[in-house]
Amino acid sequence: MSFDGIMTHLVVCELRNLLIGGRINKIHQPYEQELVLVIRSQGKNHKLLLSAHANFARLQITKAEYNNPDTPPNFLQLTRKFLEGAILEDIQQAENDRVVTLHFLKRDELGDLQNIVLILEMMGRHSNIILLNTQSGKIMEAIKHIGFSQNSYRTILPGSTLVNAPKPKGVNPFSASEAQIFELLQTAPTLDRNYLQENFQGLGADSASELAFLLNERPKEKLATWQRFFKQLETPSPTLTTNEKKEFFTPLPFETLRGKRENFTTFSELLDAYFLGKAERDRVKQQGGELLRRVVSELKKNKKKLAKLEQSILDSENAEMYRQYGELLTTYLSQVPRGATSVSLNNYYDEENKSVEILLNPALSPNQNAQKYFQKYQKLKSGVRIIQEQMEQAKSEIDYLESVNMQLENATPLELPVIREELIATKFIRQRSEKRVKNTKPSQPERFVSSDGVSILVGKNNLQNDNLTMKIAKKTDIWLHAKNIPGSHVIIQSDNPSDITITEAGSLAAYFSKYRLSNLVPVDVLPVKAIKKPSGARPGFVTYVGQKTIFSTPDEELVAKLRENANEK
Repeated sequence: MSFDGIMTHLVVCELRNLLIGGRINKIHQPYEQELVLVIRSQGKNHKLLLSAHANFARLQITKAEYNNPDTPPNFLQLTRKFLEGAILEDIQQAENDRVVTLHFLKRDELGDLQNIVLILEMMGRHSNIILLNTQSGKIMEAIKHIGFSQNSYRTILPGSTLVNAPKPKGVNPFSASEAQIFELLQTAPTLDRNYLQENFQGLGADSASELAFLLNERPKEKLATWQRFFKQLETPSPTLTTNEKKEFFTPLPFETLRGKRENFTTFSELLDAYFLGKAERDRVKQQGGELLRRVVSELKKNKKKLAKLEQSILDSENAEMYRQYGELLTTYLSQVPRGATSVSLNNYYDEENKSVEILLNPALSPNQNAQKYFQKYQKLKSGVRIIQEQMEQAKSEIDYLESVNMQLENATPLELPVIREELIATKFIRQRSEKRVKNTKPSQPERFVSSDGVSILVGKNNLQNDNLTMKIAKKTDIWLHAKNIPGSHVIIQSDNPSDITITEAGSLAAYFSKYRLSNLVPVDVLPVKAIKKPSGARPGFVTYVGQKTIFSTPDEELVAKLRENANEK
């Protein structure tokens, strides 16, 4: 379901009951198009997220963690100036549209009360957050600046007068009279989704489809069916329906949506469950795009280098042939004419004693040509050792970069700075300036708890993997890793775990690996004391012997269950 007018209406009702009268303690802008207001209300701090993202625009209480940029953006600085310490007086929805106004009251430097509003417009690519002075009607600042060249209907720039967004067509389904609704339903040429969306405000595709289905199922009870649906919304049941790898969030269990259903206590919890992973992947894609491109570029470069080195090894197999040519030329020196481009000589190295054609440089004497072949032989033979060392180095770089690539694909926004620092430390990317990342404290591995109550730790990047295996883990703990593929280090914090715990830890190792989408993944299991880290090795690289290999299935539901077990303890 889209965040339509119905969802906006219900979320506003939920937030009004929770936040009205609360005071803003802090304001953050962790991402370019999102604002977080930390509001103290009813004895608790609540993080109110306002998102103007083109695909994920919404309003909700969130429990998501985030990093703040080192330098606060202009919009954040001005919002803090006018709203920190302000009291939230009201939250209003414009008709049944996706426009919400938050009214705040705060005293200025002179002690006078002033009314400031934040307007959140959730309209796809036109979404915005606007800080408005209600007395003058002037825009103080906006999270997105829209000039006349971008939108001729209205400009959204500091100092300009706010022109409201166009009103949606149709009547408000929450405030329309019975007579209006009855007439629209009875006179519909075709009571389908399109008709409902054209004649009633704020109906998303899923809501309109559900209503059309219910109305057509009881054609003689249209008004009663309509009223029954909106009566149910007064005591909603926030629902997440998963169907064929697609997810839908709805205020009620919709009959038109089939699949596994999960109910939530609040809409904010539902929206966190639906949006958190999607929004984080989008943020990682935006913020980690540069890192991913650099890693992929380095991977290609090293794979190309390895291919050339492998070709050099193949060429070195001709070394013996060059030595034989030199010997033959030396033996039959008198038979080699000067200035010739080639010569055919009896090859006594061949079992059948056949002749061999040897290419010559006509500018060189016969003896010089022989010495040239001996030089090629020596160069190739002495170069093999160096080439093999370079091949090992290239393979090591490829293994490391593939592990970083896997971690970037699975990373959260909070983990990106750590991966960036790792790539800077390993000299794959340069530090942009002398100023380092503000939060340099190493991130910690994620904790899970098995069905038996045993703690399982999982490294989410190479620095965490090193720290987990070489420092945090006890020598008697059990170590797991997907066999011969990039993946996380997994530690069972027990010296004698049950088969259930080992199976669940194996599933975690398979899930947090390059083969997350595979069915059966080989996973190595052994005590931590058997793990060695070679001197000078890349972060996350270890060696071991004596492992036992099990086959595990990556299971997203199991991962969620073990994560939930950890949160409960």
